[in-house]
Amino acid sequence: MNKIPFSTRRNALLAEIGDGIAIIPTAPERVRNRDSHHPYRFDSYFWYLSGFPEPEAVIVLVGGKTPRSLLFCREKNEEREIWEGFRYGPEAAREAFGFDETFAFSAFDEKLPELLANRRSLWHALGHDATWDAKIVAALNTVRAQTRAGKRAPSQIHDLREPLDRMRLLKDEHERAIMRRAAVIASAGHSRAMQRCRPDQFEYELEAELGYEFRKRGAAGHAYSPIVAGGANACILHYVENNKRLDGQTLVLIDAGCELEAYASDITRTFPVNGTFSAVQRDVYEIVLAAQRAAIAAIKPGTPFISYHDAALRVLVRGMVDLKLLNGSIDGLIESEAYKPFYMHRTGHWLGLDVHDAGDYKSGAEGADWITLQPGMALTIEPGLYIRAGAGVPEHLHGIGIRIEDDAFVTSDGCEVYTHAPKTIAEIEDVMRRD
Repeated sequence: MNKIPFSTRRNALLAEIGDGIAIIPTAPERVRNRDSHHPYRFDSYFWYLSGFPEPEAVIVLVGGKTPRSLLFCREKNEEREIWEGFRYGPEAAREAFGFDETFAFSAFDEKLPELLANRRSLWHALGHDATWDAKIVAALNTVRAQTRAGKRAPSQIHDLREPLDRMRLLKDEHERAIMRRAAVIASAGHSRAMQRCRPDQFEYELEAELGYEFRKRGAAGHAYSPIVAGGANACILHYVENNKRLDGQTLVLIDAGCELEAYASDITRTFPVNGTFSAVQRDVYEIVLAAQRAAIAAIKPGTPFISYHDAALRVLVRGMVDLKLLNGSIDGLIESEAYKPFYMHRTGHWLGLDVHDAGDYKSGAEGADWITLQPGMALTIEPGLYIRAGAGVPEHLHGIGIRIEDDAFVTSDGCEVYTHAPKTIAEIEDVMRRD
């Protein structure tokens, strides 16, 4: 276990909280049905600061002149390990994950009042988990009851997510290396789906091809529920049923990424089920591809986050006019939002430990200013066109839904697109010709 990035992050947060105390629990296990659980996934903030994979754990960071990082985790238990697998236990966890002190998770409730006493401020994600809120409130009240003994409870309570979100927005080299590997795996999964696609298959068959390639190459699996949307299903933005038969005359949109060492990739590709784009499919596809290229060119440090969306939007609206979906000036159609029936989402989002990663998009006292892009930020670039049947929509365009999505890092002079699944019409058709 590489302790360097995790201990460095804890130290950065300790510097932020001064002489306060921060409490960061991991996620609980979730029951799927009766006594069967969902596969365990730790809390992303907790993982960011620890790399510790087990449930029933909490980090406590104690600031001041002698800052300390504490981990409470499950004790070793031979019987439970026979049933459920290896546990680190406090002693091994201290060495493996670089904490100053470690304790049994069962001791947390008893020790928390002692840790809170005489700290100026408390940092916690209040409102995120009612169970943890209750634990902390109970401990605060215990400290308050000892006022005559010279103990005082923290007088200030801060939302821990604010400093952690700022930290998580800028990916360090450790994170970027993992995300590049995740992109290689996800790109291979999309290539496999293209190669295996045949008319009359079910959407879930392509989903299975993706999952196979992700696991075969070492990913934990899907980073989110995959979208495999044939034909008009692609016009449903969060379609996840993936249970319809693929029509050889239509396109299929796949939005899928893998999770590797807790980090997400997020790729969308749209391609013809029969392996060859029709003339109308080409026309729409080239508009979306041109919009993505315009967005990529607009990503530069020092520019507002919204800039690359605006660049893509102008290309898409011009394309809508060319396709006879809209009529009017580009500026007027954008100002009136006449494009929204065909393009209703933003062109990207932050990416990292969560597929829609932590971090604000706007800043300022009124939240009126878009965040400025900086080197190290990771984001998606995903313009699309979704043409549902409706009044005034040319019939030959009905049911065409296209999105093209890649992942990128903001660099010192632009951006690095680090996902490389086949994307141009020529690349897609070439891959789909191979057996």
